[in-house]
Amino acid sequence: MQSFSYKDNFLNKKTIVVWRLYFVGALLTIGSALVIGRLVQLHIMQTDFLRAQGNARTLHTVDIPSYRGMLTDRRGVPLAISTPVHAVWINPQHFQPTLAQQQQLAELLERPFEEISQKASQYADRVFIYLKRGISPGLADKIKALNITGLGLKREFKRYYPAGQQCAQLIGFTDIDDKGQAGLELSFEKYLKPTIGKKRVLEDRTGRWVQDIDHLQAAQSGQDIALSIDLRIQSLAFKELSKAVKQHQAKSATLVMLDVLTGEVLAMLSFPSFNPHNRQACQGSATRNRALTDQIEPGSTIKTFSIASALASRQFTPDSLIETAPGAYYIGKHLVKDQSNYGKLSLKEILQKSSNVGISKMTLALPPTQLLTTFRRLGLGNGARTPFPGERQGYLPEDIAHPFAHATLAFGYGLTVTPLQLVHAYATLATQGIERPVSLVKVTPPLSTQVALEPDVAKTTLDLLTAVLEGTGKRANIPGYKTAGKTGTTRIVGPQGYDPNRHLSLFVGITPAQKPRLATLIMVEEPHEKHYYGGLVAAPIYKNVLSKALHTLNIAPNP
Repeated sequence: MQSFSYKDNFLNKKTIVVWRLYFVGALLTIGSALVIGRLVQLHIMQTDFLRAQGNARTLHTVDIPSYRGMLTDRRGVPLAISTPVHAVWINPQHFQPTLAQQQQLAELLERPFEEISQKASQYADRVFIYLKRGISPGLADKIKALNITGLGLKREFKRYYPAGQQCAQLIGFTDIDDKGQAGLELSFEKYLKPTIGKKRVLEDRTGRWVQDIDHLQAAQSGQDIALSIDLRIQSLAFKELSKAVKQHQAKSATLVMLDVLTGEVLAMLSFPSFNPHNRQACQGSATRNRALTDQIEPGSTIKTFSIASALASRQFTPDSLIETAPGAYYIGKHLVKDQSNYGKLSLKEILQKSSNVGISKMTLALPPTQLLTTFRRLGLGNGARTPFPGERQGYLPEDIAHPFAHATLAFGYGLTVTPLQLVHAYATLATQGIERPVSLVKVTPPLSTQVALEPDVAKTTLDLLTAVLEGTGKRANIPGYKTAGKTGTTRIVGPQGYDPNRHLSLFVGITPAQKPRLATLIMVEEPHEKHYYGGLVAAPIYKNVLSKALHTLNIAPNP
């Protein structure tokens, strides 16, 4: 058996220890070299990359909100303004409230306790979720004081409409992001919307705003716009329409008032209306601006312009007599009737008594192009008048092939107009045939104009219209002011044709008649069938509104 000496064992052990030291030293040296190399690589060769990665996790570009432009009435009274509010949001990845904090947050937000937890769990992979938007600054301060990790507040703006329902159909409304969705809010979106600013901010790992770094783009508020309407008149008209709808058990009532000197819309509204602050109410027929979106057959209110057309032909004068006896007139196999046998009537009396027979015989004595040309020049059934979204153009036939169609067109059937088109034609009559463009914003003269009717024709027709206030329109008379106007009553088309139990009641007037200033249309839809004529339903509303509006605008009575 072989054996080793003690000396040999000692030398072997010593050699192993030395080699171990060398090996460990080598490993440490290699490790150190690798670390130093990596540090050199990171700090010198990849500095830009690392800085970019760090910034991506801590530096963020955020929006700087600004005010949407304000809408005011012609006197500067606010109709639509943006107020500062806050949105509450969470980062689900860092949202860690205590039980007490979550209970307090739920109470402040008026949300179920479980809803907040469920939302955080449902969107756990996201970094931004809204809890509630549009909260007041005071409530935002209380929420901020809870000091919850992963919860933040974002400044926003919310639209507020001080006039409420009175102007809702005209002004329209915005969505939750303060962008125009309907009405003038949508029409003027490009002017009202603000320029959103941009800035770079430093955030901590939970998304909290730590510091502003620099501003990239300045925020700029939207443009303020002064509308043409006068809120005082809009308000009093709203009250009168509300009373009329209830009194006559009507479906709706509409008013449009123009300043004939400028073409500005001083009032435009319908009742019932809607609350623009209630998003659930911002739908349905109550949101319609009927003055611009409803197409109606104007009925007897169009007879004014049929008379003007006859006068423009120079084949008729105000004293021309037309035989209307026996109060019925056959055109082919179609019958045209009057309420009574009026006998011979002058053009003045035809308007005063609203004789369908007289209008028909007068119109058929002239070529169809005479009537169509006059209507087109006045803008009846022929195109939009404003930039309002959804405004209808109406309908006027290109030509007339049948005498009965010619006659019915002359007393208001076979064409459609919007209430605005109709009252605008009356305003053109009031300015001696000079058409001024309709404006929904406040305008400053001089204005663009064009001639729609010869001045003598317009003046004579206006004079003839004053006689209507002694007949069918007598309930529109205003003490101290002379008015020219015309009543109208039309049947509404139903599934089976014209419905004998559904009517539109109309009155269109110009006051004062000597120095015209206001042209106003009243339309009542489907009043109670016991009393539905325009002279009974619409004319009294005209009197009630105009008597107050004239004093509001300081328009002097008759000398």
